[in-house]
Amino acid sequence: MIVSGPLTGWRVGVTADRRADDQLDLLRRKGAEVVHGPTMRIVPLEDDAQLAATTRALLADPPAIVVATTGQGFRGWLSVAESWGLGEELARVLASATLLARGPKARGAIRGAGLREAWSADATESSPEVLEHLLATGVDGTRIVVQRHGDPMTDFLAALRAAGADVTTVDVYRWEPPPDLPAVDALIDAIVARAVDTVTFTSAPAVEGLVHRAEARGLRAEVVAALRAGLDGGGVLACCVGPVTSAPLERLGVVGIAPERFRLGAMVKRLEEHARAVAGV
Repeated sequence: MIVSGPLTGWRVGVTADRRADDQLDLLRRKGAEVVHGPTMRIVPLEDDAQLAATTRALLADPPAIVVATTGQGFRGWLSVAESWGLGEELARVLASATLLARGPKARGAIRGAGLREAWSADATESSPEVLEHLLATGVDGTRIVVQRHGDPMTDFLAALRAAGADVTTVDVYRWEPPPDLPAVDALIDAIVARAVDTVTFTSAPAVEGLVHRAEARGLRAEVVAALRAGLDGGGVLACCVGPVTSAPLERLGVVGIAPERFRLGAMVKRLEEHARAVAGV
């Protein structure tokens, strides 16, 4: 059965590993043809020895402030801690800390765990808003835990440490090299040949994974050139879920599109809007 929709005629490359099926199904329902090449793999939480060690260290030396950046990541942390026999102790430590949420999803996860946030970045749902709040309240000498969401948050962490904070990161999502290199290579070849109209990115590591693999194949310059020309219609359009994801692309001089709200559905909607604009509809 041929599906007709707002993205009919568009060929879309998808780099995601997490929630890839949801994105592929949504794009196909909109009429797009998809090329899936997951550019990284998420380490299963239960197998993440680094996360277990970090969690135990935090229980031994509890923080004053905990920043939750993603709802799924926060819930996953609590769930895997439970499987390690650390759930109750982690919940007690979190309850005694000042909890900050990077937007409504993180806030919902905090409340769903029976905890309560002291503040939520609802205006922009962004790390800069969280940072502004922390610096305004003063963090000198304060022990802070930041649950990261894939992006290294280098500037965010550096600013806190420069202000005197003792910062520890909890990496609930960790990434490994792509599980299916032929699929990634096929996507890279399609980008270089400009045989896809757009490539979607839902995490900063997905961008980095694509660029690293392209570099290993001697095709980095060609991939970057294709993405740089995307917004003008002469290359491959980068479509990102939000500013954290687009940051590594911007450092490469790539300007793409992103929704105002950082959601998968909103990203696809933004791509639909762009497709209609290109078609003059």
